[in-house]
Parts: sequence; C-alpha cells; structure tokens
Amino acid sequence: MCWRVEVLNEAVRAEIRELPADLRARFVKLGERISQVGLEFMREPHVKHLQGKLWELRMLGRDGIARALYVTAVGPRIIVVRVFVKKTRKTPRAEIDLALQRAKEIR
Repeated sequence: MCWRVEVLNEAVRAEIRELPADLRARFVKLGERISQVGLEFMREPHVKHLQGKLWELRMLGRDGIARALYVTAVGPRIIVVRVFVKKTRKTPRAEIDLALQRAKEIR
C-alpha cells in the first residue's frame, strides 16, 4: 500500500518552514520512509498514538525535539495538521486541542 503524506494548509506549511533545519530534514525523511515502506510498518520511536484519531511523528535532532501531529484519511493518506517544537516532557494539551480542531477541516 502506497501512503501519501500531505499537509492540511498553508499554516501547517509555515510551521514546517519554521522548524530548525535538522528537524525539518528529519520530517522530510520520515515522510519519505512512510511513503516507501508504509505507515503500518512504522513504530515507536518514530510514531506514537496520542488520542482518538490523532497520532504524532516524532523528530529528534541537534536543535531539539519536534512533533508533527497527523490523522489518517482515505486514500491512504496522512494529513499533517500541526507541527511544533516540543519544549515539555508531554505533548501540551493546547497542541492536541489545536490539532483536533484543525482535523475537523479534513474532507
């Protein structure tokens, strides 16, 4: 099965552009890996379930830790709805809530 990684909108594209270069490169590499081997073969530490239909891509680099929150859609597609640099041990509730709100826009 060939998975496609998509970005919800321009706001999410801007969040990706704002990542430090090494974390942005890691995001691209994870997306390519999902496209090549399939999401069903991705496990921790690369992906982790958060809540309901929301999952996270986990990126670690020299410049810190970042997360790309995503949902799956028919296609098969991954739709990235929120990207941010992580500064706390747990994914902040506000980030999860924002991602879930954005996920409602997916058709």
